[in-house]
Amino acid sequence: MTDVSVPELRNKFSGAARLGPAFAALFLVFALSNSVASLSKPPPDPRAVIMVQEGQLALSRGDTNGAIDTFEAALALDPGFDEAFVALADATRAQGLTGKSIDYYRRVLDSNPRHFGALAGEGQALAQKGALAKARRNLAVLQSLCGANCPETIDLRMAINAGPSASLAAEDAGAAPLSN
Repeated sequence: MTDVSVPELRNKFSGAARLGPAFAALFLVFALSNSVASLSKPPPDPRAVIMVQEGQLALSRGDTNGAIDTFEAALALDPGFDEAFVALADATRAQGLTGKSIDYYRRVLDSNPRHFGALAGEGQALAQKGALAKARRNLAVLQSLCGANCPETIDLRMAINAGPSASLAAEDAGAAPLSN
């Protein structure tokens, strides 16, 4: 068996001990910069913001198809613009396309699960479809995030209380089998 003297061990480990804090600091810098970069989203394209505003104006005038076209054009300019997706989802929900609107709301919620407009809109679309239990889950999340008196919570609570939409009830009645 070979004997290793204490000074030799000290020389072998002292180099690693001196570099350890430097490597730890370097790792910390990279870890923090990557986590901060993943949390921040770039600002939306100003042209897309203007288009969303124009689309909302068209929607308020009752031009749902024009609004949808404008929201889609805004998304072509800035595919990651959450407000454009929420506005597009609201417009498709206004057309009665609840499944499509839920998909748009979920695209936003995948990247930002705390987006009040997407949570409320998805809950309203779910309530419109008759999925009241799922809509109530969205309501509970909204209440925990922004309280019982924020506009999104109030809108979703009213949609849940209203229940499935009349157009859905008419579709269900038309889908009933005919008796001979």
